[in-house]
Amino acid sequence: MGNKICSFFGHRNVENKEELFENVLNFIENLILNEQFSVFLFGRYGEFDETCHRVVSKLKEKYPFIERIYCYSDEKQFLREKRKGEILESAYERFLFLPLEYDYWYTRIYYRNCKMVDDSDFVVFYAEKRVQSGAYKILEYAIRKKKRLYNLY
Repeated sequence: MGNKICSFFGHRNVENKEELFENVLNFIENLILNEQFSVFLFGRYGEFDETCHRVVSKLKEKYPFIERIYCYSDEKQFLREKRKGEILESAYERFLFLPLEYDYWYTRIYYRNCKMVDDSDFVVFYAEKRVQSGAYKILEYAIRKKKRLYNLY
């Protein structure tokens, strides 16, 4: 299998979670089987990210070679979440620290997401056109970068 990378970005709240789960499952399984995707990047904010993580975790049972990677904007965030018990280390194969020069948390998240898009061969979105939406801003960024993407919204 190849090492193609897929990342996920979407709104904090989603509708029709089970239908969305099935749609994501079919789409990601196709990427694994037909395009040799094996690495999946997560940021873990919101219901769409949780849905995608559940999908990839379920597919990992069938395709044990796939890898779930949690991307942090800095190591301090990881240590804070670990100390608070907010992160289940067994839910990911690796943790990736993307050191950024920005201190404000929202700016760090945006630039972390940009780096995830840059590193991805394919990006899956659940993003409505909302000017103030972080997911939509990253969708616009991926379009500018001419990334292969699919918006499930």
